[in-house]
Amino acid sequence: VFPEMALALWKNFLQITMKRILQQRRLSLYNGAHGYEEELIKKKLQQFSGGSISLSKEDNGIAILTLNNPKLMNAFTGTMMVELQERVTELENWKDGKGLIIHGAGNTFCSGSDLNVVKEISNSQDGMNMCMFMQNTLTRLMRLPLISVALVQGKAFGGGAELTTACDFRLMTPGSEIRFVHKHMGLVPGWGGGARLVRIVGSGAALQLLGGAARVGPERALGLGLAELTLPSADESRALGEARAWLSQYTEGPAPVVRAVKKVVTAGRELPLEDALRTEKDIFGTVWGGPANLQALVRRPKHK
Repeated sequence: VFPEMALALWKNFLQITMKRILQQRRLSLYNGAHGYEEELIKKKLQQFSGGSISLSKEDNGIAILTLNNPKLMNAFTGTMMVELQERVTELENWKDGKGLIIHGAGNTFCSGSDLNVVKEISNSQDGMNMCMFMQNTLTRLMRLPLISVALVQGKAFGGGAELTTACDFRLMTPGSEIRFVHKHMGLVPGWGGGARLVRIVGSGAALQLLGGAARVGPERALGLGLAELTLPSADESRALGEARAWLSQYTEGPAPVVRAVKKVVTAGRELPLEDALRTEKDIFGTVWGGPANLQALVRRPKHK
């Protein structure tokens, strides 16, 4: 019996290990094979300090992530890029989370990367390293099992516009604008914003927004399907309250169920159909016969 038991345990251990490795690989787009040396890149980025990224997790399962560098319209310094990765890791480990709102301090969203950083790392390899680092972080952000909203106040320019595309939804306040300004800088999006934009608005509209570096206000954003809603208030704290209220209609209910919903949608968006179906089956298995399911059966809501 013992050798069989040992073999079964060993097989189980191997399966779990393989699953972990695959998950890690899925989390990270780039690794050493792509010439991506994360620790070295972080060391380089940390030379460019300023600003911060704060995260508050509320009891209702909604987290608020704040970009805080108001004197530069919340532009990303190097340390902020590293901090964003740390906050995303924190959110990955938050098992009770259901929703996330990303906004900027001082009534504006984000003007992309701090030009001081850009000037200092203007050689191609440094630029690609930063690009890989930010793509990794924003991909992990997009795959969080949280329903996420970018609250766009003031300007979301360049990398700031790209950050909005890593969220499930965008809400805009009166007078705000999203602008992929990269072309005017002699660039294209580098944080994954181009690929994500095509999936949100389609290739024709994406080509217009990138090729024309167009200013997109709330009305045009709604028309393109880039934004869900124009909030009534331009006031910073009032708009945050409105965003919370809007998000809560999707985050109501038990965390395991809300998180399962987001995971099913992520799989459907990213995986080939057969893999998405199998993933959906696995996720279904985690909630079928679970507390929320059993309580619902007692209430028999279908027959009312």
